[in-house]
Amino acid sequence: MQSIDPATLEPRAAYRLLASIVVPRPIAWVGSVSLNGMVNLAPFSFYNLVAGDPPTVMVSVGRRGTQPKDTLRNVQDVPGFTLSVVDETLAAAMNQTSADVGPDIDEFTLAGLTRAPSELVAAPFVAEAAVALEARVVQLVPVPDASYTMVLGRIVRVHLRPEIVHARDGLVDATRLRPLARLGGDDYAGLGTVFALRRPAG
Repeated sequence: MQSIDPATLEPRAAYRLLASIVVPRPIAWVGSVSLNGMVNLAPFSFYNLVAGDPPTVMVSVGRRGTQPKDTLRNVQDVPGFTLSVVDETLAAAMNQTSADVGPDIDEFTLAGLTRAPSELVAAPFVAEAAVALEARVVQLVPVPDASYTMVLGRIVRVHLRPEIVHARDGLVDATRLRPLARLGGDDYAGLGTVFALRRPAG
């Protein structure tokens, strides 16, 4: 087996290697808004659920050179954001919004997406998404020795399309949602085979 010390790699090479190992990663658009009301929409695969009670999510936001990305600056100034789950049908639009554009560009318009107003936070979410979450920022955690800041947000609203919800238990049916997953490089994936395993008792 090959052994690699990530400290010996260029930062970009280390990132690309690890991003190809920690897969699949779910993708969500993060919607945020600036102090002057400019809306930003950006896709993130460095995001996940980190607590169930209270329901808390994490988004890890890097920098653009020496400057914070619009998402980080916005949630620092206006501490609420949305997460719109990207499904397979939205892959092309997601890719459009990954372009490195200035803060004056409206990514909703760029990708032909529709703004849906949130109930409790200032930022809108993607109307075309089957699942969207509203979150309030509870903590910003700079990652030591890194250009990333982990944003912890408490979920205050969940928006679901009824057709993706199981009638038997009220849970989202992943085969109907068809979430898009980020792999390494330019690769993405759907769910593939879905199977159930009951957790053993004891």
